[in-house]
Amino acid sequence: MSDSSKFREWALKNKLAIDRSREVRARDYVILVNHWCHKVLLTIAQIAVIIMLCTVFMNVVLRFCFNSGITWAEEIPSLLVTLFTFLACAIGVRDHMHISVTIIYNRCRKGGAMRKFMDILVDVSTLVCGIFLLYYGWKYVSMLLGKPGVLPMTGWPTWIKYVPAPVCGFIMTFDSILFLTGLIKPEDLLYSEPEVDYQELVKQQAAELAAAKGGKN
Repeated sequence: MSDSSKFREWALKNKLAIDRSREVRARDYVILVNHWCHKVLLTIAQIAVIIMLCTVFMNVVLRFCFNSGITWAEEIPSLLVTLFTFLACAIGVRDHMHISVTIIYNRCRKGGAMRKFMDILVDVSTLVCGIFLLYYGWKYVSMLLGKPGVLPMTGWPTWIKYVPAPVCGFIMTFDSILFLTGLIKPEDLLYSEPEVDYQELVKQQAAELAAAKGGKN
């Protein structure tokens, strides 16, 4: 198998390529862009965590073993924590992985109008938060672009610290619009497995147990 075939197989497996064996529609390209955006975000987040852990570990070893340190070793992890936090926020929206209270939601009939209304309400609320982050985050970054301020240790421009906010806002807005328009479904997961409905599982086990007892009688 050639390298191009292996890459094609990997891309199809990870939802990063379009399956040409079926009819290709315009929505497939939109979904493909969405999947690639999240693949890039996940890769950046993973690299940020690795660099942050290595930097902190190295600085701790230097301080306690050699009585020295790295001047930028506190500022870089701070920037990476900010980056990772906003990227994780955007990633969580894609698979609805954020913490939620579902007491009322679970009491509503599965597939009923009330559940659908709550699903739409969640996506609309997320869309509003995404637009807020995108607009005001970019506005703040644009304001800092015209100022000469730099970070004290690295000497990097100050606006770098705030770029993750509008990026997160853009991805949250993008995902919310796709959910609201029905281009992607909640079951189209990228990072997680389907959530187990334990109430339904308990009901199913109870029914199976009752059926088994009835069979023995």
